[in-house]
Amino acid sequence: MPDPETAILSVCTTCRAAGDASEPRAGAKLLAALREEAAREPVPGLAIEGAECLSVCKRPCTVAVASAGRWTYVYGDFDALEAPETSARTILAGLRRYLETPDGVVPWRERPEAFRKGVVARIPPLRVPHKTPAHRPFRLRARRRDGSFVRDTQAAPNRTPRS
Repeated sequence: MPDPETAILSVCTTCRAAGDASEPRAGAKLLAALREEAAREPVPGLAIEGAECLSVCKRPCTVAVASAGRWTYVYGDFDALEAPETSARTILAGLRRYLETPDGVVPWRERPEAFRKGVVARIPPLRVPHKTPAHRPFRLRARRRDGSFVRDTQAAPNRTPRS
């Protein structure tokens, strides 16, 4: 299981700002700005990586943050054309708060405004179900009307016999 002290910021590199056909795309520009800002002012426990597409094309530029045992968030509407550095600082400030929490839930008033307005999705922490011990097969015995048994049959695991 991943380290609960770390988080991964995924930045959609295929995001395009409305009406912008330039290359590199706005999402790639945001990723570069985030890496530059993180190099200037590191965020301990944060890994920043590009993602080919986060499928939130109507809300560019989009990022997602995930961490073991914490809520996952997807945020959109970050400006990567006019002010990618400002967007990068805002995102990293919000993620510093995110990493300070045990569950990823930053109190509403403590979130950057861009996080409050730009949230696309909030996904609960992944819970790995407890494994239950395998059930031993049991024997079904078909009974005749006279009460005698026809034969023994092996039941499939995890099935209950009909009454």
